[in-house]
Amino acid sequence: MTVNSKPPSSSSGAQTGQRARAANIRDVARAAGVSHQTVSRVINGHHSLRDETRQRVLDAMEALQFRPNRAARSLVTSRSRIIGVLMTNGAYFGPSSTQAAIESAAASAGYLVDTATLTSLDEAAFSEALSRLVDHAVEGLIILAPQETTLQQLQHFSINLPMVTVHSTSPADDHGLSVDQVAGARLATRHLLELGHRDIAHIAGPDGWVESRERIRGFKTEMADWGLTPSRILTGDWTSDSGYRIGQELVAGNPPSAVFSSNDQMSLGLIHAFREAGLRVPEDVSIVGFDDVPDAAHFAPPLTTVRQDFPELGRRCVAHLLAQLGAPAQEEPRTVVPELIVRQSTASH
Repeated sequence: MTVNSKPPSSSSGAQTGQRARAANIRDVARAAGVSHQTVSRVINGHHSLRDETRQRVLDAMEALQFRPNRAARSLVTSRSRIIGVLMTNGAYFGPSSTQAAIESAAASAGYLVDTATLTSLDEAAFSEALSRLVDHAVEGLIILAPQETTLQQLQHFSINLPMVTVHSTSPADDHGLSVDQVAGARLATRHLLELGHRDIAHIAGPDGWVESRERIRGFKTEMADWGLTPSRILTGDWTSDSGYRIGQELVAGNPPSAVFSSNDQMSLGLIHAFREAGLRVPEDVSIVGFDDVPDAAHFAPPLTTVRQDFPELGRRCVAHLLAQLGAPAQEEPRTVVPELIVRQSTASH
């Protein structure tokens, strides 16, 4: 491209000696006879435009000396230095912690993160969020939507971008990375069994979540290895309120000697319900959680739980994606091994 030595004259009647207003994306759109969305697509390298439309926009940008820094670099290098993250509800500790870890790892590698949050789990919402990220010229995608529905929807789309799916456990998924949920559930269950507990209830997460399914599987597998058949698996919704309601149900019948809860928030609700009913933790009922949220060490009593290494998961997600983009990288395991953190909410039976 050639760059003129003096700026174009302003048609807005600026006073002599005043610098002309810099052109913006709407000026380019008017000059090219297209919408500003089309200009945005040209800037971001979208491939769905006709060549003549793209050239008309580029000519208008040249004439108006339109030079947004990031767009200019993208046009020259075809690299936006942006990673797209497609995620579901970020209010939960696991997804929000993973997202924060991805942003930190991406920043260390010189990348920005553009996050699109799904408004629902239907295919239309998935398509809309995915299209927005593609329109922003992301170089690769990290799918942080650990519901079985959203992972199944990936099969309906032809995504021609490097991609990583978080918490996918399908053997056919070449892009999947996760914390080993089954191993974590087995650690929690084994800890209770080694303390002498046999009547162990499991409070699962909501149906449709990969983590819920995998932690149930780990619980059942470890119990079976000890010759035991689980008799009580109840379903919560990740919240402390659901843990409290389930705790009330348990104390209304024959309370178990121990509970493995699928996350720490539900453990908090359990502790509340048990204490309210006059049951002591861990003297009467032992509890193990999952996640190791920052407050877990300050529960009353401090919570025994399974720690997921979210910073390491985020680092591996970004490293795996950048390797697909050509960055030098060493081969690393696709699963992060969790760790049992023993505190004061468990005791021998």
